[in-house]
Amino acid sequence: MAAADYAGAVRAGTMAAARLHQTLDMRGMVEARGGSVDIFGAIQALDLPLLLRPLQGLLGAYLSDPAPGILVTTQRSMAIQRFTAAHELGHYAMKHLPSLDDESILRRMPMTGAPAEDFQEVEADAFAVGFMMPRWLIQWHAARQGWTVDDFRRPNRVYQLALRLGASYEATCWTLVRHRMIAAALARELQQTQPRELKVALLQDYRPQDYRGDVWLLTERDAGTRIDGSRNDLFVLRLKEHSGGGYLWNIEQLAASGFAVVRDATEAIDSDGIGGPVIRYVTAAPEDGGRGSLQLDERRPWEPDPPLSRLQLDFDLTGPEEEGLSRAERRRLLEAA
Repeated sequence: MAAADYAGAVRAGTMAAARLHQTLDMRGMVEARGGSVDIFGAIQALDLPLLLRPLQGLLGAYLSDPAPGILVTTQRSMAIQRFTAAHELGHYAMKHLPSLDDESILRRMPMTGAPAEDFQEVEADAFAVGFMMPRWLIQWHAARQGWTVDDFRRPNRVYQLALRLGASYEATCWTLVRHRMIAAALARELQQTQPRELKVALLQDYRPQDYRGDVWLLTERDAGTRIDGSRNDLFVLRLKEHSGGGYLWNIEQLAASGFAVVRDATEAIDSDGIGGPVIRYVTAAPEDGGRGSLQLDERRPWEPDPPLSRLQLDFDLTGPEEEGLSRAERRRLLEAA
């Protein structure tokens, strides 16, 4: 039975998400491999049937008769697919009645403070936010990136956090409010900067065919993690290079990982220094959206010694989810093969 009031519904949904995190050890998985909470992997782990289909007028649905199951649209962005799947998972976890869910689940997310009369839906919304964007996950990414709460006053930081959470920029702004990391007034101010502006700034003089994809700013702090993105995403690698000592990042390794270099530039750290390290900016585009591992070494080209620095990470750029098996299910089948 759903809660009797709005605050109780938000609390119940949040607590249910935390319990399922503990049951599935979602925190342990994130800390082991990085990235976001694997919503579709959680659905798979629960043996909950999932269908990915084009849905007219709906983002998703939860069905309970004759057996529980989830429907998620293939016609929206990966961030919205993930939130929808988490919302439907909330219905299942909280033993709700069947539900057909449209765009209203995005408009009434609990972090916006917009009350609703259907407390079953409020519970599922709160579950989705708590499952996708728990406080511990934000803190984990902030610690890894060296961010403080003050950094969340900057739109570019919040955008990069959103990518790592697997959420939309808007949802991330309001989630920071919900966790009392920023004020609501600041969230509204942050949303005056559109993600497209942030992408243009990151890409500098490179102009892609369109700006539908996201732009990930990756540094040595992202080593050992996993990037879950979409086919049109771009990587901007910001790497400290000790070229004065003859050490260079081996950019040719990007081609071996399936990326094309579309921009390569350096920027001095100390404009008055000579021979000191520089910052190398490399923009890489996937030649064919897929999954794999990226590795770059900083070494002296003429020396076979171990590299001075190494950036290695796993990536899956096959989103958004397509009709058929989810990415989590496809990964499981590939690993089992």
